[in-house]
Amino acid sequence: MTPIKREKDAIRKECAEKRDAMTKEEHTLFDNNIYQTAISLVSFKYADIILLYAPIKSEIDVIPIFEEAIKRGKKVAFPKCNKEERTMRFHYVSSLDELEIGAYGIREPKEDAPVYDPENEKSSAICYVPGLAFDVYGYRLGYGKGYYDKFMNKFTGSTIGVAYTTQILPNLPKGRYDKHCDIIITEKGIKTLKKEK
Repeated sequence: MTPIKREKDAIRKECAEKRDAMTKEEHTLFDNNIYQTAISLVSFKYADIILLYAPIKSEIDVIPIFEEAIKRGKKVAFPKCNKEERTMRFHYVSSLDELEIGAYGIREPKEDAPVYDPENEKSSAICYVPGLAFDVYGYRLGYGKGYYDKFMNKFTGSTIGVAYTTQILPNLPKGRYDKHCDIIITEKGIKTLKKEK
């Protein structure tokens, strides 16, 4: 195991434990604050397409964002993972009933659901990005499979990291393929990101 991998794994473990240790009341309150900030963003107001994730374990619940987006007539897509290629594609859904348990026990769209094409889609899109940790520059640390990093390298819309303040660290170890989010929202509102030196 490389030193950077060992360091990332230690951070993953620590941040997952912090998130898991939160009370149900804290999750409910903080998730609602994040939802309110998410739907108040100018980028949300004007986006035609919203890319979300189906939360697992103690991840921030973004399903209320889905419900609000559908109510406003926006198109919403969720990711479907290809474990062999370690890639993911977003598929459009209009109801949570269209999701089924897929890779890693995560709810995913069906294979035949319409696909969002980040390289050719002309409508404005924003992607709410999950993570175990983020740093003050907007870089994220996921579960280590690289799905979001690969997707974010093709995506030209706005990327919005979704995190609790306890998940934001001064600096994260980075690889050359790691991409940073444009902004991060937490239970305290929009996190002001630092510029890289």
